Amino acid sequence: MRVSENRKIALTISLLLAALMAATRFHPIGSAVGLHDASLAVFFLSGLYLRSIFFPLFLAEATLIDHVVTVGGGDAWCITPAYLFLVPTYATLWGAGRWYARRHRSAAWTLMPLSLALFVGASAAFLISNAGFYLFSGYFGEMGFGPYAAAVAKYYPPYVVHAFFYVATAVCLHRLVGAIGRSKRLIVPTLPGGSQ
Repeated sequence: MRVSENRKIALTISLLLAALMAATRFHPIGSAVGLHDASLAVFFLSGLYLRSIFFPLFLAEATLIDHVVTVGGGDAWCITPAYLFLVPTYATLWGAGRWYARRHRSAAWTLMPLSLALFVGASAAFLISNAGFYLFSGYFGEMGFGPYAAAVAKYYPPYVVHAFFYVATAVCLHRLVGAIGRSKRLIVPTLPGGSQ
């Protein structure tokens, strides 16, 4: 595949991921059609498919969306000094996607390391973001960490499940685009290392 074709594919993937984040992170749009925030999956998938330069671009997009929401009168409860913990939270997911990209092979068995990478990445992201919020938001001075952890534990399953939903959808789309591309002899997206 020529470099210009790789750039077109990367641009297409980045635009799709940016649109997905915009549609789901901006809650009036996502809530209207029943979509949960796809930011976790966007960072995982950008680590999987895209170069490092896209990480700060997606961070900027997430920050801009949050700024627009709060300036527009939306809930600013999460905008505290703990907000900075979203950087390592999302970096963890990006790194998990990158880790899997180096191990990807075009075989069904690689869904296991993909699932493992996403599970570990999303779980670590949950811990980082919630520990940061507990320590630096200023809301929990009187609450011990144990009661706080018990209170937020109910959010862990949907946090991970929603990320899995979006990544599973992306895997299915990747396979579908690959099958259509091969049948029509088109250029199809590949993961780093050249695998389908």
